[in-house]
Formats: sequence, C-alpha cells, structure tokens
Amino acid sequence: MILSTQITTCPLFQTVPVLFLLLAPLLTSCSELYRPVDCSDIRQRDNSSPSGVYTLYPLGERSAVQVYCDMDSSGGGWTVFQRRMDGTVNFYRPWDYYKFGFGDPAGEYWLGLDNIRYLTNQRKSELLVDMQDFDGKKAFARYSSFSISGECDGYKLNVSGFTDGGAGDALTYHSGQKFSTFDKDQDSWANNCARSFMGAFWYNSCHFANPNGAYRWGADGTLHGVGVEWYHFKGHHNYSLKSINMKIRPMQ
Repeated sequence: MILSTQITTCPLFQTVPVLFLLLAPLLTSCSELYRPVDCSDIRQRDNSSPSGVYTLYPLGERSAVQVYCDMDSSGGGWTVFQRRMDGTVNFYRPWDYYKFGFGDPAGEYWLGLDNIRYLTNQRKSELLVDMQDFDGKKAFARYSSFSISGECDGYKLNVSGFTDGGAGDALTYHSGQKFSTFDKDQDSWANNCARSFMGAFWYNSCHFANPNGAYRWGADGTLHGVGVEWYHFKGHHNYSLKSINMKIRPMQ
C-alpha cells in the first residue's frame, strides 16, 4: 500500500504577503497622502515653491481643485480666488457658476464661493488685492481680516483692517453685503446692481469695486461703471483695469 503525504501551508504565511501588498503603498508613498488645504500649506512645506497652479483640497480628499498660488507677494502663500488679466473668460455668469467656480487657474478664473467660505472660516484670513492699469502702474489694497458667511446667509462679506498700497480702499463700502449675480439679486439697491453693471459681487448700492465686471480697455465712458473697476485707484467709474487679482492667506 502506498501512503500519500499531504503538505499543508500555515494560513499565517498565506496572509502576511497579502497584507504586505495592501500596506506597501502606504508605507512607501507617504507623499501621496499630502493634501494641502491652501497655498500657505504648500509654502510651509517647501518655501522654495514657485508661483503657479497647484491642486488644493479645501474640503478634504474628495474636493480637489486647481488654483493659482502666489508665492512671491509679501512673503508668498497666497491662494488666488479671483483673477482677471486679459478678458479671455466671460465673468457675466449666473449664481451657480459663482457658487462652484469657473475659468482656468492658469489664466482668468473664480474659485467659487463655497471654497472661499470654507477657506476663510477655518482660519482667520487676510486679503490682498493686486491691480494694474493699462499704463503699467501697479497698486494694491490689503485687509487684515476677510471672510464670507455661508449660502444661507447670502455669502455675506466681512472685511476690515485696510492698509493702502496706492489703490485706496474701495472694498470697505461692500462689507456686510450679500453676494449678487444677475439672476440672484441680494444688493441694497432698489434695482439689480449685477445686471446694471454687468458683473457679480458683494454689491451695496451699488459699487466702488467691480472686479468681475466686463473686461474693457482703460478709459471708456460709453457705458458707465460696467468695467473691471477699483474706484479709488483711478478716481472715476469709467476706467477698466488691465488686471486685478484677489487672494487670501491665513493670518501669520
């Protein structure tokens, strides 16, 4: 009679290789787990990071969004949420576009009110507004406190602590106002500021700042107040800027 011998393998040795294969990516690729909330996180991790487009996760791992990070101005780490530079993107858009964002972070874009609200409510934030006219003159306005509330409160703007960089204070007038678009009028005027001035913003009754207005070329009085404007910089309502960008950073 021939007796057969059966060799069995311990389940432990079968399980270990499987567990190792599952855990290996976590053990060898810790960098993949890095999900910066804003541009200041990137700056803190590597202070040699250049200005450019980065992926942020303002609401966690499922909220990836691309933005332009300014790593040069006033110490860097600025998350740009609004950017106008050449008129290639139409900013005269309805509410949902301003809520969720639109445009190209490598060019002109709007980050989205939901993202802005989250970024400015997690940590106290400051605001920097850079601008340039068509003669090459540059200026800025800086605010030590900037935040917006949630949608149920109209994404109301709260801004204070102005520092003048040659642009003048065109934004304090808008503090306390809800955000308005041509299809969602929440301003303090009897009519619709967004529709009348071809933009979308925290209009009061109506504006000293209209950064999301129609892109025009410098001085033009054909249509009053509809351009990309910062009243206190140019001194009147009929000069449309060449560029403007609004950016935030946690207070340092």
